[in-house]
Amino acid sequence: MSEHDAAPTGPDLTQGVPASALADGAMLRGHAQGEAVLLARRGDAFFAVGATCTHYGGPLDEGLMVDDTVRCPWHHACFSLRSGEALRAPALNAIACWKVEQRDGKVWVLHPEPVSSQRPRGAADDAPSAIAIIGGGAAGNAAAEVLRREGYAGRITMLSADDAGPYDRPNLSKNYLAGTAPEDWIPLRSADFYREHDIDLRLSAPVMAIDTQARQVLMADGGRCPYDRLLLATGAEPARLDLPGAELPHVHLLRSLADSRALVAQAQKARRAAVIGTGFIGLEVAASLRARGLEVEVVGADPVPMAKVMGPEIGALVRRVHEAKGVRFHLGTTPSGMDRNRVMLKNGERIEADLVVVGIGVRPAVGLAQQAGLAIDRGVVVDEFLQTSAPGVFAAGDIARWPDPRTGERIRVEHWVVAERQGQTAARNMLGRREPFDAVPFFWTEQHDLTIAYVGHAERWDTTRVEGDLDARDAQVSFLREGRVLAVATVGRDLESLRAERAFELGPA
Repeated sequence: MSEHDAAPTGPDLTQGVPASALADGAMLRGHAQGEAVLLARRGDAFFAVGATCTHYGGPLDEGLMVDDTVRCPWHHACFSLRSGEALRAPALNAIACWKVEQRDGKVWVLHPEPVSSQRPRGAADDAPSAIAIIGGGAAGNAAAEVLRREGYAGRITMLSADDAGPYDRPNLSKNYLAGTAPEDWIPLRSADFYREHDIDLRLSAPVMAIDTQARQVLMADGGRCPYDRLLLATGAEPARLDLPGAELPHVHLLRSLADSRALVAQAQKARRAAVIGTGFIGLEVAASLRARGLEVEVVGADPVPMAKVMGPEIGALVRRVHEAKGVRFHLGTTPSGMDRNRVMLKNGERIEADLVVVGIGVRPAVGLAQQAGLAIDRGVVVDEFLQTSAPGVFAAGDIARWPDPRTGERIRVEHWVVAERQGQTAARNMLGRREPFDAVPFFWTEQHDLTIAYVGHAERWDTTRVEGDLDARDAQVSFLREGRVLAVATVGRDLESLRAERAFELGPA
């Protein structure tokens, strides 16, 4: 959560700026009463809001204005310019909203106005009296928050098998593991937040079964949790190696906060690490362990890291960046076994390692859904409103396979921002809103000093188009199938990433 420099820059907006200085659709960063403020114009209306994103502190003046909203260039959070409300994840908190006045041909920013965290709505006749959420991750937490923000006053019970409250999972393989982010950055909310919003968050509360006929959740401790609406947000489980030595204590998976804590503790004592897997988690872990000073070797079956998702051009760049930082690769091979001091590879090589991290992908946690008789197809099948085949039961996050309006195919995406946005949509639909989930998938990865943003979804493509210079960290790569752009990855072009996202939104469904 490295904060963007929010020190006052630009004009003092309390002294007024000429209205003519701001064109329709333009934004200006300034300050008021010592706070960084963004002044934006839409038509004849002027808006003033906080200038930094509440997610990781991104500079909103470098983002994209869409209608009366502004989108953050870093991770695509979206805020209302009228109210400051955080409209779309990953931001959960509103930005400040300031009183604006026009007189004498100038625009004056006067003082902050209160930001409401709840939208008053009349209770629907069929409003559920009790909503249960299974899962305390991105989707589950986002759903609970939106339910209260939408004015829902019924019972909310969040059942999490984790022993920690909802936390910032992407940070576990990035800054937290690298030692550049303290643990107090990791929780999404304090325990007081859930009490104050009357969200019954139950930790270390595994669920055994769902009775969709009686509308009850059956707990491992024998308890029962009734519901009128249910959200399944059980996430994914890391894939494991079935090899000799894979259960040794120095071999780690990374999914939970507990996993990351254990990995940090061992990394402080280790000298040489082997990372199995060349996907996002494996390579982010490799970068973070290298930042701690460990010797790092990466093993992967594919000839180019990340090429299956990012294509060969970005994959080659990723390898060059890691190798420049001292990471060594063993590609086109996989482990055959390991002992306390080394990893044996199928090509005959042996890697010295007193720490091993396995990052070979995840599988959707669909066991409860299968037991409940829900439709399954490489995930939990949901409609455009994220409702499953069982009445009153919704699914969101890593388990949900939904109809993508842009490709006409059912897709499942294992990304944090997608899970949060699905949780937000599912919450409104559990209240009867009938809001299709049509958000464009987005994710980002940080490895050493390289950040890549990706919008869209391309499981298969036949052409990649590179614009700019990847080695100069100023490029975008488009992924096309039969001449149609399905996804865009950018390096050093945050605004172009936002523009690509907007183009997908406006494109033919």
